[in-house]
Amino acid sequence: MQVVTGFHAIEEKLRKAENDASLVSSLHLLYAKPGPRVKKMIAQAQKAGVSCKEVSVKELDALVAPLPEVAREHRGVVITCPEEKRGSTNVNFDHFLATACEPLPADKPTSVVVVLDSVTDPHNVGAIIRSCDQFGADLCILPERRGVKNSEVIDRASAGASAWVPVAVVPNLVRAVEQLKEAGYWIYGADAGGESAPDAKLTGKVALIMGSEGTGMSRLLTEKCDTILSIPTCGKLDSLNVSVAAGVLLYEIHRQALKK
Repeated sequence: MQVVTGFHAIEEKLRKAENDASLVSSLHLLYAKPGPRVKKMIAQAQKAGVSCKEVSVKELDALVAPLPEVAREHRGVVITCPEEKRGSTNVNFDHFLATACEPLPADKPTSVVVVLDSVTDPHNVGAIIRSCDQFGADLCILPERRGVKNSEVIDRASAGASAWVPVAVVPNLVRAVEQLKEAGYWIYGADAGGESAPDAKLTGKVALIMGSEGTGMSRLLTEKCDTILSIPTCGKLDSLNVSVAAGVLLYEIHRQALKK
């Protein structure tokens, strides 16, 4: 069982249940001493058919005790659901590839896939998934190994966006990038010293690789890139946080798509 905390994350789970009846029976809202916002969640859950139960604060404390420290602040409400394998929201990568080879429709000038190369901080992954939602990425790819494991923190940091953004976990990122290239995606890696992102043509099928917080992209993935992108900055530090950089680049891709 997975225990989800955080108002935004819970509300998005409930919103998803409103649109997917198959989820309803697997979700359970537990609350204690509800305030105005929690009462709205209860009403939202009841409308969707999700079971609700009032429990003690002590019971909620016990439920969240095994979670990472940042996810233990329940604020009087949690939602429980079956444990998800990260990426099974989601999508099987081979299934994604089956349609990725097709030409883009006239009303969709850009398809975006974000590849996270050993990004290990769950707060960064959650923030990147939130940007994926806001700027219309079609898929976020995570590695089975050398990737983040704390799905509760990801859900909370994404402010609920993890309920909506398709995620795939793959055993081999290099092979996944090769398959994206075979499907017609242009591979962009984010790193200093590359082509300025506003000057690059970022439409069509775009795969964006974001490297790890400490060492950046691996050598093998760097070799697979068609172009290295950089963000023009004017500060004293030498780089942006990976989640901030991903948000900036996803916005630039979205901006260019809007001009089409």
